[in-house]
Amino acid sequence: MSQTQSDNTTAIEREEMAFDVVIVGGGPAGLTAAIRLRQQQPELSVCLLEKGSEIGAHIVSGAVLEPSALTELFPDWPERGAPLHTPVRDEKLLFLTKKTAIPIPALHLLMPQMDNRGNYIISLGTFCRWLGEQAEALGVEIYPGFSGADLFIEDGKVCGVITGDMGVNRQGKPKPDYTPGMILRAKQTILAEGARGSLSKKAMARFDLRKNADPQTFGLGIKEVWEIPAENHRPGFVQHSFGWPLDTHTYGGAFLYHFGENLVSYGFITALDYRNPWLSPFEEMQRTKQHPAFKKHFEGGRRIMYGARAISEGGLQSLPHPIFPGGVLTGDCAGFLNMPKIKGIHTAMRSGMIAADAVLEAIQTEQTEASTYMRALKASRLWKELSAARNIRPAFSHWGMLGGAAYSGIDSMIFRGRAPWTLHHRHADNHTLLPADKAPKIDYPKADGKLTFTRAESVFLSNISHDDDQPVHLHVGDMQTWKEVNLARFAAPESRYCPAGVYETNEAEELVINAQNCVHCKSCDIKDPGQDINWCTPEGGSGPNYPSGM
Repeated sequence: MSQTQSDNTTAIEREEMAFDVVIVGGGPAGLTAAIRLRQQQPELSVCLLEKGSEIGAHIVSGAVLEPSALTELFPDWPERGAPLHTPVRDEKLLFLTKKTAIPIPALHLLMPQMDNRGNYIISLGTFCRWLGEQAEALGVEIYPGFSGADLFIEDGKVCGVITGDMGVNRQGKPKPDYTPGMILRAKQTILAEGARGSLSKKAMARFDLRKNADPQTFGLGIKEVWEIPAENHRPGFVQHSFGWPLDTHTYGGAFLYHFGENLVSYGFITALDYRNPWLSPFEEMQRTKQHPAFKKHFEGGRRIMYGARAISEGGLQSLPHPIFPGGVLTGDCAGFLNMPKIKGIHTAMRSGMIAADAVLEAIQTEQTEASTYMRALKASRLWKELSAARNIRPAFSHWGMLGGAAYSGIDSMIFRGRAPWTLHHRHADNHTLLPADKAPKIDYPKADGKLTFTRAESVFLSNISHDDDQPVHLHVGDMQTWKEVNLARFAAPESRYCPAGVYETNEAEELVINAQNCVHCKSCDIKDPGQDINWCTPEGGSGPNYPSGM
């Protein structure tokens, strides 16, 4: 038993468990790291925490997987039954105007990052569940339904994590079923929480890991899964678009994948460095479905799933220092995502393998820091890939949609990613909004309930489970600041950028937080102008629950 201090300084007695390695996050990076550790050292004790009710519960899909990292991890993945069933057979990249779609010719020559030949359209939730089965078969202890609420720090070193307390009411008082979180001690801790991970955020601040990095920039990805008639299904078809409906200063676009049994995954990514406070990423996603290039894919179908998640877009120059005393950052919480490819699964897996090797070496040599991690990253195929892609995303921030697209073609065809310069991200996403009275309002069409929908209708499809009596996990530091900044200057932008309708302004001009609607996308933590909204981990098992296959 150990005592820790709660936020109100009351000492709490906590049970302890000790492991060689504790991993926070049951996505591709965390699961791959766990597998790699046990592959390399079968006697190593490895514990993996997943805040969702089960592995894959917080992941809505499909996604396109480049299988190279999977082949490194499991060369025999076909024999193991990896759920890669839909190879990419046909793909299009379209530039949209309001009524037309202009195909980009010679796609593989002009934008080789978009080349999906040899890739697979997968259900990422099903893929993660399969990875979880492989990890458990190797002896990894997986604890779903447990959130990593805090870092456990002793003598300036991370010595594990503290899981979230269970059975606390909305006022922060223990209920009859109260159970304090446990201390999970570890020789090394791997944080693999995905974009804007709460523990990763604490580690970056505590150990000043971002001091030499560009600001991270994020995108908000919003997804729907549709079931369509078999005669309209085109397994292996991939379509991406850019242009309309976004303005020329905003990076983003739509994607559509046909996969599985008559399933279509449709989504829209909006870069969160957008300027217009009246913009709603959710509404941009809905109205794109009405474009002829997308509308035909949903005919006769029904929407069966909805979700949203932030992704790290900054690339190489936005990576924090990934090593801290007692642990490392990996996957998308560090920012190992190739934005020009719109892919982060294989990069997360590759970073997880590299992290596992470095952590194992630190344990074997009894070092506090996994000091070989950065050197191994820089020598890796992952680093080479991110280096080649490093100038694409910031080009759009510097020169807008058309200038960024032109630069991307030049960088890809002429320099092949080896330009003798590096473009930099100049600002964090929360610094970019114009005052509401300086930006044009956007007139979004009303939902028709057949092709387009409201946020309330959409959130229902996320199967969200939040105990109404648990503490609100969205913390606003100062309501007066919210009134003076968010409301008065920017017309309450959180009511538009949140894809789940969590934030509302009532008639008394007060902020209402519907935390039970939260889909855990983290956009509020990222885009809030004054950085006064802090997303904290809710009780373990809370949040979306997406079924296997979605």
